[in-house]
Amino acid sequence: MPYPHLLAPIDLGPFTLPNRVIMGSMHTNLEEAGMAAVPALAAFYATRARQGCGLVVTGGYAPNVEGRMKAGPGYLIDDHQLAEHRPVTDAVHAAGGRILLQILHSGRYGMHGDIVGPSPIRAPIGRSAPRELDDAGIRRTIADYRRCAQLACAAGYDGCEIMGSEGYLLSQFAAPRTNQRSDEWGGPLENRIRLAVEVVRAVREVLGPQRLLMYRHSLLDLVDGGLPWDETVAMAQAVAAAGADVLSTGVGWHESPVPTVQQCVPDALFADTAGRLARALQIPLAVTNRINHPQLAEALLARGDGSLAMLARPFLADPGFVRHASEGHEERLVPCIACNQACLDHYFTGEAVSCMVNPVAGRELDFVPSVAAQRKRVAVVGAGPAGLAAALAAAERGHAVVLFEQQTEVGGQFLLAGRIPGKQDYPRVAAAYEARLIDAGGELRTGTRVDAALLRREGFDEIVVACGVRPRWPDIPGIDLPIVVGYDELLAGRATAGTRVAIIGAGGIGHDVAAFLLHDGGTPSLSAYLTRWQAGGGSPAAERRLWMLKRSAGPFGKTLGKTTGWVLRRELADAGVVQLDGVAYLRITADGLHYRHAGEDQMLRVDTIVCCAGQESENALATEMADDGLPLHCIGGAARAGELDAKRAFEEGLRVGLAL
Repeated sequence: MPYPHLLAPIDLGPFTLPNRVIMGSMHTNLEEAGMAAVPALAAFYATRARQGCGLVVTGGYAPNVEGRMKAGPGYLIDDHQLAEHRPVTDAVHAAGGRILLQILHSGRYGMHGDIVGPSPIRAPIGRSAPRELDDAGIRRTIADYRRCAQLACAAGYDGCEIMGSEGYLLSQFAAPRTNQRSDEWGGPLENRIRLAVEVVRAVREVLGPQRLLMYRHSLLDLVDGGLPWDETVAMAQAVAAAGADVLSTGVGWHESPVPTVQQCVPDALFADTAGRLARALQIPLAVTNRINHPQLAEALLARGDGSLAMLARPFLADPGFVRHASEGHEERLVPCIACNQACLDHYFTGEAVSCMVNPVAGRELDFVPSVAAQRKRVAVVGAGPAGLAAALAAAERGHAVVLFEQQTEVGGQFLLAGRIPGKQDYPRVAAAYEARLIDAGGELRTGTRVDAALLRREGFDEIVVACGVRPRWPDIPGIDLPIVVGYDELLAGRATAGTRVAIIGAGGIGHDVAAFLLHDGGTPSLSAYLTRWQAGGGSPAAERRLWMLKRSAGPFGKTLGKTTGWVLRRELADAGVVQLDGVAYLRITADGLHYRHAGEDQMLRVDTIVCCAGQESENALATEMADDGLPLHCIGGAARAGELDAKRAFEEGLRVGLAL
């Protein structure tokens, strides 16, 4: 067995799982959509179960109306809603898996007008203070959890997970930060955790011995006034004694200043802490957070950091995580890159949750592959995200695909992105697409520059142009001097930068280049990481001095990700990066950059100027082939440069590959 710990069965009491991998809960924005979203949810979960995930946990459902996350009906409170859940549980069971309903009361994090909490203290990320629950309201809430668990049983779920982490209601009651009560639900730890313990007891009674009760416990609150370690352990032990079969772990409240799910978080950073808690318990613990490949999960279980590995976003990136591991084909596994672009960012903007590197996620019914009616010879030119996705989708449908790439490796802009701190897994995505393409019978020709004559000579039936983009060079006198380098040259290692650097352009690439130039190259320990972020210093002292400049007026970083941009903005600010907006570029000399700012002509003396002034489409081949009469498809950056958008590129490639 390639992974003797990860793939070993485990007896959890009510039932035995075939392996130690759990798909953790994720909000999908489908929970609030009612019957219209049921087929999509069923297909989403069943796809993961069918490929070896033994236990799936749903997105959170509130036990009552006031506990919902949003204004929609994201709750399970009456029998009429069972019709929305039975098709989901039936689909997972038919696929050979098991599924738990997560019961989540948002407390003061709710995004609606009737939020409640232990005390009327507004969350820093909330718009209003919650209504304080009185004793009757608390006991009614416990009854609502019980009722929700009863409905879960009636709907065919194999049990429930109670959300007690990430700063939701049960965390709010447990932490002095949010619980300032003086009655039996506040004060000493025993009172503050009373609600969680009573909820577990109530749900345990309903589930009985045949269904699983998992409790998601806050491993580290990462906020002032959160639980200290001794209370964290004591609460976990109390929850176990009240009837939990398994403890899963969450890290950090949503208002925490410490990043926990972004690319800057080192792999499995919190696993050692999970191991400390696991050794203090008599029930299994699921270790989680930034575990995106089976080798790492195996190592964590082998050293005792948990009895199970819980993965969430990795199952968006690749539903076949368990299958690839069990078959010994890890090279085909598309890893989660923690970009958050199509998952968390989509959730908070109300879009359907999916995945940048796997556009099918959450939309399995929209992208149903079929065997091609006629096998065609297809040329795909360019092996960046768009080209890789198009070639793979076409090859898997039975077409004879040749993927051309002028570089010696596939990946395009993804290879450059892999040089950015935290983005080291980007090239692994490209490598996984390549491995799958070869497995599907596709042909790859790297180091090949393609022109129209080559394509005509080989007699292709269809041509997909995915040549990507090239850097755009602004019209500034002196832009061709040796002091100026392109971002692509810098990231590819063909150019270096001095100690005083000006960055022209402040889009996503400009910010990434700044992070690249500031990177200290080390992987911090947990204590160093927490000190760095909790102490108000998001970036260590840098040897380089950086200036970022842009023509447009207004704040920097507006195009960065909703759930990741704040991290990068803070890192650059803490490193002392100077940002100048509303700049007019005058000229470049060997000494530096001459510009006009706030009506004054100024000169910035630097060693290096890095040009990050946008991109232009590389579409000369499409223009050259336009009159040939062959079916021609131009996708990705070759079709539209704009702000580089790998999410769009992967989806466009997939759609073209499925349509050929």
